[in-house]
Amino acid sequence: MAIIQHPKFTNFHQVQHPLLQHKLSILRDVHTDTKEFKELINEITLLLAYEVTQDLPMTMQMVQTPLETCEQPILAGKKQVILPILRAGIGMVEAFLTLMPSARVGHIGLFRNEETLQPQLYYFKVPVQSEDRQFYICDPMLATGGSAVAAISKLKNIGVQKITFVCIVSAPEGVERLFKEHPDVPIFSASLDRKLNEYGYILPGLGDAGDRMFGTK
Repeated sequence: MAIIQHPKFTNFHQVQHPLLQHKLSILRDVHTDTKEFKELINEITLLLAYEVTQDLPMTMQMVQTPLETCEQPILAGKKQVILPILRAGIGMVEAFLTLMPSARVGHIGLFRNEETLQPQLYYFKVPVQSEDRQFYICDPMLATGGSAVAAISKLKNIGVQKITFVCIVSAPEGVERLFKEHPDVPIFSASLDRKLNEYGYILPGLGDAGDRMFGTK
């Protein structure tokens, strides 16, 4: 699986794999129904999560096999935290738990204030003593970057230092904003799309991920 680092936005990493790109093409299709859309979100996230977690710290531990005792590597440190941005980010959680079933799951809810046009926090719940944990913020789309920046800022305000943002499709505008405000936070995405339209939707994009995932359109 290839990972391409953006020449300008050095925190942006595009994960490329034939299966991932194939599934993303079907995900974009307007004729893909809710059931298949949710399944594809999970499958794509699983491929992304495999790459995103490649640098997790390890330690050695003695293991008793049926034949002998040997020293083997295991994950070190506190349990990781998966933090979906409500509501579409929920669809990406199960894939991470498939790989890391003991990981913790937090939640963050944000909406856009129609007067200030800024993200407004309405719900936030993460494990206690999260300062030393690795956080994976999940949202299928990185569009304007407003919610992503707000979520990262909230985590940093409570002392979290190890943060990675994971999305499926992203817009240059959102990538640039994240790079300017949080250049230390890696972004992993399956695609860097062309641009945002006048309504803030990613082009070509995949529509409203939440509506398509939960059948609310």
